[in-house]
Amino acid sequence: MPLAEVLLALELVGTFAFAVSGALLAAKKGFDIVGSLLLASLAGLGGGVIRDLVLGYGPIAFHAPLYLVPVGVAVLAVFLRLIQEDRLRRTLLAFDAVGLSLFCVMGTFIAFQAGLNPVATVLLGVTTAVGGGTLRDIVANEVPQIFNPDGVYAAPAFLGAVATTAALEWGLFNAVIAVVVAGLVFAVRIMALRFGWRVPLAELPRRSRGA
Repeated sequence: MPLAEVLLALELVGTFAFAVSGALLAAKKGFDIVGSLLLASLAGLGGGVIRDLVLGYGPIAFHAPLYLVPVGVAVLAVFLRLIQEDRLRRTLLAFDAVGLSLFCVMGTFIAFQAGLNPVATVLLGVTTAVGGGTLRDIVANEVPQIFNPDGVYAAPAFLGAVATTAALEWGLFNAVIAVVVAGLVFAVRIMALRFGWRVPLAELPRRSRGA
């Protein structure tokens, strides 16, 4: 399958996954269907819109109706209870991890294609990956995952963006590499949630006086 088609498929799947996380959060908060559509749109399209604005493009999601389809399907699936939040399986966070991993690769690729330098390419890849989820959580009055020290969030996206940028710089990037990198980012995020991995806090903990 041509690289362009694979990348489009990855972005649509990522949009759906993020949109599901938004719709599930709306259901958890007791929002109505309009609120569900809003959170799903923010989660599914937010990262891509931020990316396009940074690059000086018109938001692609507003010009290509195809990107709205995954959002609508996600909202409908949650509304009909085809996808439900399961505390044991942490459904919302699982779908969020899928979106994070796919948008990380896509955001990095598009930034590279736009001619950004490697550092900027990595940063925009990470921004694309975490942007939608952050907007979703802020609007829903939740602590954004990127600020939660439990279950590292931005770190897997950063590693994925670095790996994607390296592959692009070395001329090794293809559909297989894209899927592999996304899979690794997803695996790291899920393992971080499973084993409670943490990132260091903003300052070292104070020593007790009795120590």
